[in-house]
This record gives sequence, structure tokens and C-alpha cells, in this order.
Amino acid sequence: MSEVSDTAERSPDTVGGANGPAARGPSPLNRAAAVFLKQREASILLIAVILFIYFAVTTEKFFSHGSIVLIAQYMAPYTIIGIGLVLLMVCGEIDLSVGFVWLLAPYVMHFFVDSGLPTFLAIVITVALLSVIGFVNGFVTTVFGVPSLITTLGTGYIVYGYALTISSAQQINIPEESLGLGRWFGAAPWSEFIWATVLVLLFHILLTRTRWGLYTVSVGGNLLGAREAGIRVNRIKIGNFMMTSSLAALAGILEAFKNNIIDPSAGNLPVLLVALAGVVIGGTAMQGGSGTMIGLWLGMLVLGVLQDGFNLRGISSNKYQIILGAAILLAMIANTYLTRLRSAGRLGGARK
Repeated sequence: MSEVSDTAERSPDTVGGANGPAARGPSPLNRAAAVFLKQREASILLIAVILFIYFAVTTEKFFSHGSIVLIAQYMAPYTIIGIGLVLLMVCGEIDLSVGFVWLLAPYVMHFFVDSGLPTFLAIVITVALLSVIGFVNGFVTTVFGVPSLITTLGTGYIVYGYALTISSAQQINIPEESLGLGRWFGAAPWSEFIWATVLVLLFHILLTRTRWGLYTVSVGGNLLGAREAGIRVNRIKIGNFMMTSSLAALAGILEAFKNNIIDPSAGNLPVLLVALAGVVIGGTAMQGGSGTMIGLWLGMLVLGVLQDGFNLRGISSNKYQIILGAAILLAMIANTYLTRLRSAGRLGGARK
């Protein structure tokens, strides 16, 4: 009995009890690091921080007001288009027509303003009307089974040709009666960036906190399972195509107000490629089933920092294209590796 009592009276630390070293969990710092690494946006956030520090140390004017504004204005329109691309890529599709919708939208808005509509109403009608292009893309892709890569390439060139036809491939000025409202739609230095950031937050909630977002992820992750679960797959895909076209139209209008001119050389495939780079660098899977709006925002921030940093250091824009390609490859390698670690339970202490 005395032996048992002695054992019971011992400090838990001496017998490896609940508070002993053997049972102690990881430190708060380790737990915080584990939680951080489990986030899809972790790798791109680290890259963004490193780039900020690098250019701040090596480039004198990097943190000037003008430099920060240029970064914000660079990333904003591509971020808006990228939101739609994230939705489509998560559900296993792609849209190559967004750059051409970007080009067409300001001309359509100009037509409505010239017809006597108030500018704000003209913008709303244009964004809604051009969502029809997304409907066509989604309908052809889901009903006729044409791959979205082909569908949107075809509709994209139709939209491009139509825009050049109605504009005679000529630049036109923003209507004078629209200039006042234009400050809220891209003309003011920060307005386009605010639009992009607010939309990222709204669509982040849509993708992560709503049934539509859950269904979008399910469709891209397991199409057959989604159908068997009763999800209206075609409806989800068509809806995301329509939102993508509407966002491309809004981005085109914002850019026209920012530049104070409607230009037939705007948009096109380069717009798609930059936006797609931000989406991929931000951690959205090309094969569908997973994506992140916050990662998109960070991915575009990285591209904006690279663009501005290179300009300030006098590095040729041709070399920027090399860095952009390398960034895409490195981001995909890092995201793929981290995804495998998360799946294996080797990040965040999932395995014991």
C-alpha cells in the first residue's frame, strides 16, 4: 500500500503524466507554423513577402506612393478576370474568350451611353448582356460536349471580329458625360484596385461558404459523383461561364475608364495569359476540384511586384517574360509538392 501511495503522490512530471514532457504537445510557434503551412496560400504568401523585402532593399523607389499605385493598377484588372477563371478551373473548365469580351465591353457601353442611357445603367446592362457570351460557351460545352478550350477559342474570335467590325478598328474616347462617374469605375488611382479586392472577398465567400461554391468544387473534383449526388452539373458550369464573361466585361470597362480611351488593341489573348498566370501561381489546380480566390490575389500581387520591380531596376520587359514563365513552373512544382504532403498528412502534424 505504501508503494502505491508513493506512486500516486508523485508529480505527474516524474511519471510522464498529462503535464509531463512525454505528453506535451508542440509549442505554440510550431502549431502556428503547422496551421500556416496547411493553407493553400502559404507558399505564394511567402514568395510575395520575399519579393517585397528584396525590392525594398535593392530598389530605392520601390516603396514610393507612385510605385505602390502602379502595382495596384497592374494587378487589378487581371485579378477581376482571374476570379472567373478560378471558378471555371475549379469546376474543370477554361475560358479563352475573356480577353475578347474585355475588348468588346467598352464599345457596347459607349453605344448605350450614346443612345441616351445614364452611364451607370449602361454599365449594368453591358455587363449583364455580355454574360450571354458565357451562356453560349457553357451551353455548347455542356450540351454538345465540345471541350471548353475549343468552344471559347471559337466564340472568342467571333467576339473579336465583331468588336473590330463595329468599331472599324478605331480608338474612341470615353463619352464626356461618363467622365464624372468614371472616377468610381477605374479613373481614380485606387478605384479599380478596390473593385478587384472587394470582388475577391465576395467570391471567396461564394466559393468557400455557399452551396454554389461547394457544388462547383464537387463538379471539378468528381464529376460522376456530383451527377450521382443530384447536382445539376450543367447549371453549375453554365453559371460559372456567365459570371466569367460578366467579370471580363467589367474589367474591360474599368480599364477603358482608367486609360480614358476605348482601344481596339486592348484585351485579346495576352490579357488571358497574364490572368491565367496569376490564377496558377496563386494555387488553383488546372485539373479542377480546388482553387483559392485569396491565392489569386496574392499571385497577381507577385506579378505586379515583379513587373514594377523590374521596371524600376531598368530590366528589359523581355526578361520579365522569362521570369514569368519560370514563376509559373516553380509555383506549380511547389503547389503540387505541398498538396502531396497535405494529402499524406505530413503537414500540420496530421500523422502521429
